[in-house]
Amino acid sequence: MATSPPHPSYPSGPTDGAPFAGSGTPGSLRHAHWWQPAWVRYGALSTLLAISGLVILALVREETGTEGFLVGLGLAVLPVPLLIAAFRWLDRVEPGPWRNLLFCFAWGACAAALIAIVANSFATRWIATATADPSSADTLGATVIAPVVEESAKAAAVLLVFLFRRRDFTGIVDGVVIAGVTATGFAFTENILYLGTAFGTDQLTGGTGIASVTAATFFVRIIMSPFAHPLFTVLTGIGFGISALSADRRHLRRIAFPLAGLLLAMGMHAMWNGSSAFGQYGFFAVYAAFMVPIFGLLTWLVIWTRQRELKTVRAELPAYAVAGWLTPAEPYALGSMRARRIARQYARRHAGKAAAREVARYEAYATSLAFLRHRARRHRAGADFAVRERELLGELWRRREVARPALDHAARITAPPVPVTAPPWPVYGVYGYGHQPAPYPAYNPYRS
Repeated sequence: MATSPPHPSYPSGPTDGAPFAGSGTPGSLRHAHWWQPAWVRYGALSTLLAISGLVILALVREETGTEGFLVGLGLAVLPVPLLIAAFRWLDRVEPGPWRNLLFCFAWGACAAALIAIVANSFATRWIATATADPSSADTLGATVIAPVVEESAKAAAVLLVFLFRRRDFTGIVDGVVIAGVTATGFAFTENILYLGTAFGTDQLTGGTGIASVTAATFFVRIIMSPFAHPLFTVLTGIGFGISALSADRRHLRRIAFPLAGLLLAMGMHAMWNGSSAFGQYGFFAVYAAFMVPIFGLLTWLVIWTRQRELKTVRAELPAYAVAGWLTPAEPYALGSMRARRIARQYARRHAGKAAAREVARYEAYATSLAFLRHRARRHRAGADFAVRERELLGELWRRREVARPALDHAARITAPPVPVTAPPWPVYGVYGYGHQPAPYPAYNPYRS
């Protein structure tokens, strides 16, 4: 009778070589607090975001008028799909759940925007009253108060995902995506306010066409700098991403990097807001000298990090191929974005869209498994390592009949040329290429 794949060999624990001591039920679970159930947290967050959304809607509409609000909304929504698609593209190796992105966008558009409007207005009025100089109060509010308040409000969403969705927050790319989507939501609401106000100004002054205030605002905020707010907050996300990669025992590093990222975000935001103080061409000077180069540098960093993630997939999954959980070709195919795409296309062509979605889920679970093992080998996995590993292996096993043919096909298509005597694709093993793993069995250990 065929036997199921053996249990994976667990990396040694951080101290005694056991598979992570303390994997039993924590004492805190035996004394659960009222706020610990998931439905309580979801309900509280949903209520908070809904109330914030209604209040911010009323405030913006009061500021811009109904017609201005509708015009601002129609123009502000234009860059949102492009920005979301760009961040989703960066997250293709191990795509996070959509619910996290929806929460982040809603937090940025509703909660963070509301905090910023209320806090900025209060601080500016207080400074104007204290100094009896409204013009300097506006300048100080834009260059000092607004960056601190806005970046802190946006960073709160990143912190919440980091704390309560830790399983989905594993590195720099996750930090970039979560921070970028949060800032996209914030910029969306802010653009409605600015564009709606500009439209109201044109209604009063009779400005139309290219010479109008609305056209100028649209050019600066939507055409030239739609990535401004995401670029600032991404620095905070990178700090949290580095913290996620740090070992649990390095408490100073885990706290210092998010704070450093937040301070950099505030500084860059302040420089951007204060660019008008540098003269007539101050905005363009800051844009060309800082914004564009930093945007290019961060884009390169994220793409480079994504390539490292693919290398991790190719390095960690062969152990599961040796154990019989994966076929020999899968680690190679799962470590190539081109092979993954070909596998999904193959499944869609031969079995329909549902099969392609299953292959995509298989790829995501396999990537999570590779990252989990990578963290465990570096003693950064949690006490639930074994449980989480079995969960991921179970998800892969249930989808193997759909995913394996597609990934084998993709491996054959994308594998580099090899000698005639060699297998049609690289054979991975624990000790490198050429170590032939045992064939995987057909028995399903999860079938009763």
